[in-house]
Amino acid sequence: MSARDRRRTTVTIKSSLRELSNQISLLNRQVGSRVDLKDIDLDCFDFISQVGTITPGALARRSGLHPATVTGIIDRLEKSGWIAREQDPSDRRGTLLRALPDRTGELFQLYAGMNSGVDDLCAGFDDAQLEAVAEFLARATAAASTATEELAAS
Repeated sequence: MSARDRRRTTVTIKSSLRELSNQISLLNRQVGSRVDLKDIDLDCFDFISQVGTITPGALARRSGLHPATVTGIIDRLEKSGWIAREQDPSDRRGTLLRALPDRTGELFQLYAGMNSGVDDLCAGFDDAQLEAVAEFLARATAAASTATEELAAS
């Protein structure tokens, strides 16, 4: 591949990532509207679901939100049955947040179309291609995380 072709391909990849981000945002907005969650509430619920349990402070750091904002989100998620607050067994004054499995299943159903589409997409790639895609996505995620941290620090 020539240097010019490589630049064009790189631009195409960046454009595709932006469009993917937009489409996932639109999907999340649709899902959130079905379950009466704001976008940021859905994001925080996803963070909690991914890690199993998390402290409110860690959720604030991970989400990049002010702790007071996170408190409001936690209150809404708890009130609507998405999460439970539990006492931290390692710190009696601490609180852990845990996603409730019934609600997680509800979201899984709403994302079933996307999950099925990705499964079908992956079926069209051989093992080496899937490994390359997985590595690319992991590196792209790390690049996005680094860019976010740098922007937040400046």
